[in-house]
Amino acid sequence: MAADQTPQGQTMQTSSENGEIKHQEREQRAFAPITIVIADDHPLLRYGLVSLLAGHADVAVVGEAANGREALDLCTALQPDVVLMDLQMPVLSGFDAIEAIKRISPETHILVVTTFDGDGHIARALKAGATGYLLKASLRTELHAAIRATHHGQRYLAAEAAMALAHRFDERDVAPREREVLRLVGQGNSNKQVAREMGITEETVKCHMKTILSKLGANDRTHAVAIAIRRGIIDL
Repeated sequence: MAADQTPQGQTMQTSSENGEIKHQEREQRAFAPITIVIADDHPLLRYGLVSLLAGHADVAVVGEAANGREALDLCTALQPDVVLMDLQMPVLSGFDAIEAIKRISPETHILVVTTFDGDGHIARALKAGATGYLLKASLRTELHAAIRATHHGQRYLAAEAAMALAHRFDERDVAPREREVLRLVGQGNSNKQVAREMGITEETVKCHMKTILSKLGANDRTHAVAIAIRRGIIDL
């Protein structure tokens, strides 16, 4: 029996042949286009993204999703290289979709594409597992470069996003308990109602609000809520 055959007469591959096959597979992957899923609830925005990418031979849009659940289903089936992810979508938010996608498809990198430039939104998206963060205003000039960087696992932040994060690190973070107070105040609750809801005293609520005003540089509680919403510290 020949040394390179199995007892059943099937040809066996040598270690050098296996190495050559793996080398060829790596080369094929290197030259293959970057597969992309677009997740945004606005059809015109999805159409615009497809149009922007149509002129680039190194990328291929393989699926479109109108909400976070559809994005998760597509990633489960297709295992794309990159997802262009909006944050505010129905059924399943972009934040929740990012976390879920990273669990079922760890090799998929996520580039957030959004209008939200608040440091809270950015920090939350990166914590959820996003690799990059791009503002929709910069799509025409930065999209392709952002996709390529994200595909290679490199952190990509729009200039505005990087500045917002730098500003965030220069400030004292709003604690989770303080965020809950802000959320309840933003829903129109009085200090007494907030205290009852959280199981604390009204005096404690007042102390929290004083600290919050100082941290956010706000003039009053209404101003504090407005700042927190703009920065993505709370969602109402």
